This record gives sequence, structure tokens and C-alpha cells, in this order.
Amino acid sequence: MGELIDLAARREARRLRDDPRPERTRAQFFFDLSCPFSYLAAERIERAFDDVVWTPAAASLLGRADTAAVVRCAEERAAALRLPLVWPERFPAGVSAAMRVAALAAERGRGAAYVLAATRLAFCGGFDLDDPEILAEAATASGLADDEWAGAAGDSGRDAEIERVGQSLLDAGADRLPALRIGRALYWGERRLADGIAAARYARVAQL
Repeated sequence: MGELIDLAARREARRLRDDPRPERTRAQFFFDLSCPFSYLAAERIERAFDDVVWTPAAASLLGRADTAAVVRCAEERAAALRLPLVWPERFPAGVSAAMRVAALAAERGRGAAYVLAATRLAFCGGFDLDDPEILAEAATASGLADDEWAGAAGDSGRDAEIERVGQSLLDAGADRLPALRIGRALYWGERRLADGIAAARYARVAQL
């Protein structure tokens, strides 16, 4: 007997060959490694987009919520998302050295790996990211060379750009992190990022 030909499969193969594929969706994700909501959103962002620009931004320049309210809301969201949440030793203190290394990681195309490693250490392990040993673990996990990340961690000159990004978000109307930019649209707050992800998915489907 001859080989059975699957006409449906052949038609689908032809469609995939002939039809233009949707363009890769490029997103810009703004985060602060001291922000629990950045942690709660980071892995969803990494999975949702083909291409993400990971951009550190100073949360201190945006809305200043009461710490107790932040803790309560973050714990509620973590439970709803079924994610672990352990508070870092110095929360809510900033982690300036870790943020400088985040900027370097983004420049090297290692932003996703670094942010995911760092936020897991901070909010799953409860570690202080500005502790040199913990910072080394996050940097190594993301593939950064020792001499590179150590130099970046101590480079206070990087702080100005991180603060400038935070100020630009505030000027654009954002009052909290994380934030997500897709094209000209800006979404801020962990809950609203779902709107941005849904909009991007709809746009991709519309291209098919």
C-alpha cells in the first residue's frame, strides 16, 4: 500500500510556509529589585514576550506607599498567583549595588537571567541582594564575568540613569512599579500588566 497522505497537515504546512508570520513583540519592562511586585511580575513577562528590554528604574521616585500596605497587598497577590514570598532581611531598603548590576546585565543582553535570579534570591530566599555573596550568586547565574559585575556594583555613576528612568515614568503618569511599555502604551502596577500582555497577544493574533 502507498503512503497515506494527510491533506489537512499538508494544507497547514503550506499556510505556515506562505503566510507572513507575526512580527516579534518587543516590550520594555521597568523594575526595581527591591520591589516585591516586580518579582511577582518578572517571570510572567519573560514568558509572555519574544523580546524584552529589562530596564532598572528607581521605585523611590514613584509613589510612596505605606510599608504595611505594601506587605499586605504583596502577600495577597503572591497567594493568588501561587508564588512563594519571603521578605528580604532589609526590606524595604533599596539595593543600589544590585540595581547597578541589573543595568549592566541589561546592556549585556542578560537582563532576564539576572532579574529572575536576583528576585528569586530576594523574595523566595529572603536574602539581601546587596550582600556581596548573594550579589555574586545572582550575577554568576546570569553569566556575568566577575570583574564586570563587581565593577558595576561599585559604580555610583550608574545611579543617575536609574533615577532618570524612574522620573521619566513618573512624568508619563506611572505611580508605581513594575511598568510595561508596548509600543506607545504604558501599563504600570503588577495587576495592570495583565492588560498589556493581553493587548500584545491580541495584536499577534490579528497579524495571523
